[in-house]
Amino acid sequence: EVELENGAKLESKTVILSTGARWREMNVPGEQEYRTRGVAYCPHCDGPLFKGKRVAVIGGGNSGVEAAIDLAGIVEHVTLVEFDTKLRADQVLQNKLHSLPNTTVIMNALSTEVLGDGSQVTGLKYKDRATDEEHVVELAGIFVQIGLLPNTDFLKDSEVELTNRGEIIVNDRNETNVKGVFAAGDCTTVPYKQIIIATGEGAKASLSAFDYIIRSGQ
Repeated sequence: EVELENGAKLESKTVILSTGARWREMNVPGEQEYRTRGVAYCPHCDGPLFKGKRVAVIGGGNSGVEAAIDLAGIVEHVTLVEFDTKLRADQVLQNKLHSLPNTTVIMNALSTEVLGDGSQVTGLKYKDRATDEEHVVELAGIFVQIGLLPNTDFLKDSEVELTNRGEIIVNDRNETNVKGVFAAGDCTTVPYKQIIIATGEGAKASLSAFDYIIRSGQ
């Protein structure tokens, strides 16, 4: 049984949870105002729009460094901004990034504001965490690469087991720890958050749910 926000209840023999995930945001002034007008979250989707321009990547993990490497082949210059005092990406990725002539890495930096002219992004303001000095990088685009948040807040008080990051734990048949409850896509522990993978996982979950109904005699 599933209870909806409006109080309605749905009864089913099985449930497939496929609520997806959302990009983790910087939560700074200007981010929402300039979303899709310079602030982006998918370098593969939007990178070509910034050909020949200067951009920043927020985040020094594998996703951020990979994004910076990919973008460096398209844009004029990439500035990678990392909150920590060191990059967290695999060393082989760091080596590749540092070998590129049109990249700059700024560490120990707190992004504080997205700047714009009212129609599009013009810069990024950040604070040096060591000195508290504020700086501005002039650019046309900002790619935020600081992770994904699974849309599973509604499950935190349920019996469905989640990881400490909120992902639904599933096995290779998309089964959760609750009998008859399955999950698929970016909200689960399955690696590589891609549409084509999520689609396949949805098919697997459907087949597993069907198999569960047949075998349980319901």
